[in-house]
Amino acid sequence: MTTTAAPLNAPPADFATRVQGTLMGGALGDAFGYLVEFDSLAEIAAKYGPALLLDLSQAHGTAHFSDDTQMTLYTLDGLLDVLEWANNGVSADINACQWLAYLRWLKTQGIEAAEHAPAQSARWIDAQSVLHHQRHPGNACVSGLATGDMGTIFRPVNLDSKGCGTVMRSAPYGLLPNIDAETIYKISSEGASLTHGHPAARQSSAAFSWLIHALVMGGLNLREAATSARDRAVAEPKADAELLARLEAALTLSAHDAGHLHGDSLTDALGLGWVAEEALAVALYSVLATEAAAVSPVANFLAAIRLATNHSGDSDSTASIAGNILGAFYGEAALPPSWLTMAEAPILIRHLGAEFIKLTTGE
Repeated sequence: MTTTAAPLNAPPADFATRVQGTLMGGALGDAFGYLVEFDSLAEIAAKYGPALLLDLSQAHGTAHFSDDTQMTLYTLDGLLDVLEWANNGVSADINACQWLAYLRWLKTQGIEAAEHAPAQSARWIDAQSVLHHQRHPGNACVSGLATGDMGTIFRPVNLDSKGCGTVMRSAPYGLLPNIDAETIYKISSEGASLTHGHPAARQSSAAFSWLIHALVMGGLNLREAATSARDRAVAEPKADAELLARLEAALTLSAHDAGHLHGDSLTDALGLGWVAEEALAVALYSVLATEAAAVSPVANFLAAIRLATNHSGDSDSTASIAGNILGAFYGEAALPPSWLTMAEAPILIRHLGAEFIKLTTGE
């Protein structure tokens, strides 16, 4: 009797809840952090009191997600395009599909790319009016796409830019099953190059997607996955020194000083999060430092998102990345039920997640 080996990185039994958890966890973290994205810690305290921002219910009106979630969903839609072609027996260039998806996102922002940019066929996501709002899109994301030129590792746009706009949109790459981790790393790095040319932007994005893949497909715990991402970053030829330093600091500080860093002491140690390697490091510290004391996945989520938000830096990106990580690890069990009732466009997010699950697993 012969047996057939399971495919490499086959989706786990709880794949569906991890996919939805990653997407919604990021959106909830994003919406929470977006409430104070441009506020200093003193301004946060003035608005919400000495306990700072604690709950999504403290929003004045709808708690909107930002460009972080918009672009994450367009990353996902670019992958859906590739998967749809593949299911029809046609091989499509992943990064070209991703570029076309981001150009469609640019249109939702009311911005046209240069005339020589390729035409983009409209897809379902483009008709969703909730995405047609400018929520402080990143300068490099906009300017890189507006050139109409497809940035690559070897022919980059925004040569010196390493803003966090690459990391905050890259969780979906890590959700791809049946693909080896090195390919995930490569796809994410190339996707970052569409808008950002600095090695730190590419390598931070790739390390983040590697981390998500390690959690979902590799079954690693939070610290194991973070360590694995650090080790892969170290192995990169011409590894960016700032990225390596930030990742090492996040791992070390969260192990030895768990919970001691908060507010601006956190960003003093790891950076404000406006650039890619800092955003990833702050999110990682927030997730790892709050894990030991958490009594449940929801408790870990709330503690980590509050820590990743209440500082003077790029609060929505750091909180969004932290939410992605915890959703990938715990699945939907991490999502606070009361926050889900206040989430923006949860049906839209779940629909896209379900399409991804169906195309990758047939379920």
